[in-house]
Amino acid sequence: MAQKGRAVILMMDSFGIGGAEDAAKFGDSGADTLGHIAAAQGGLKVPNLAKLGLLKAAEASTGRAPQAGTQEGAKIDLPSKYGFMREISHGKDTSSGHWEMAGSPVQFEWGYFKPDYPSFPAELIKKICDEAELPGILGNTAASGTVIIDELGEEHIKTGKPICYTSADSVFQIAASEKHFGLDRLYKLCEIAFKHVAPYNIARVIARPFEGEKRGEFKRTKNRHDYSVKPPMTTVLDEIKNAGGEVISVGKISDIFAKQGITRAVKASGLEELWNVTLQEAKNAPDFSLTFTNFVDFDMTWGHRRDVAGYAGGLEYFDKRLPELAAQMKEGDIAFITADHGCDPTYKGTDHTREHVPVIMFGPNIKPAFLGGRDTYADIGQTIADYFKLPSLKFGKSFLND
Repeated sequence: MAQKGRAVILMMDSFGIGGAEDAAKFGDSGADTLGHIAAAQGGLKVPNLAKLGLLKAAEASTGRAPQAGTQEGAKIDLPSKYGFMREISHGKDTSSGHWEMAGSPVQFEWGYFKPDYPSFPAELIKKICDEAELPGILGNTAASGTVIIDELGEEHIKTGKPICYTSADSVFQIAASEKHFGLDRLYKLCEIAFKHVAPYNIARVIARPFEGEKRGEFKRTKNRHDYSVKPPMTTVLDEIKNAGGEVISVGKISDIFAKQGITRAVKASGLEELWNVTLQEAKNAPDFSLTFTNFVDFDMTWGHRRDVAGYAGGLEYFDKRLPELAAQMKEGDIAFITADHGCDPTYKGTDHTREHVPVIMFGPNIKPAFLGGRDTYADIGQTIADYFKLPSLKFGKSFLND
């Protein structure tokens, strides 16, 4: 018999709320994504998030209230639990954050490519080029994707050489023109690269297709695809699927989990489309289901590009859509708002920042509570397992009844 109730995770990619205790180890002392955006913009209009406890969670995280200003006009009226979470995974990357919140923290060290040219070992590039029958590659350094595509896009089209680059994350990224190189060919190339980067302990190979013909006009398309290693242990997604439940991924969640524990994957990109699809999927989801969405723009479009105003606008738009989800929740449904790491757009560099992340749980039958600082993101996975009466996970402590 299926478990009653439905769960939703709204994963705001990169939305940190204050530097973690170990931020200095990562070179991120003083980072505070939410606090610095609010201060730089002279305030934020996020009344619904505030009503659910976001600003109080941020104050508990940093010891000071964000300079968000007075929050009026909230249209959400559901009880909530709120607090912040610490990460125990060794990295501050996408895979580590997502896997940990699902109950599988990364307690080993990822492999990384060096940031300066040439980033990739010559023998690795030779193996990839030989198998893919390529004349060579362009890039071969750490870079912003939009910048390196703009710089090398024309040469790529002329030579047929893909643009390969890395970042501070454990990634090997390949950008190519959908029109001139071909989307299927790019995907096949990424499969080849994924096989050959395995000995280097790299978390993901990412296909970055783009369109356009000349510098200043290149634009990445929505057909990004991540090739990921599998989580190191069983996640709450696996437990739900194995027990006969539904796990509906929206956006890049399925890629991040290497399709493990996913019963239905729905593509979407852009903040508006991700919200539209999430609302539709959550509305139609059956009992004993988890709808899990990654809102990637906070990280990809605004965090890494250090676009403070864009990030602020995204937060305010996200806030405006929350009442739509609240309005369609049934008795017993639960929803979570959280993040996988920080990416402070006011901070030096363009990398992720090691921060606490928010944990907000809301729904019609929630018992209000302040959750304080949680010791691991895995508390979300454990809470969902508890909610669906599934076996306990190895990591995490449930706050379902706190």
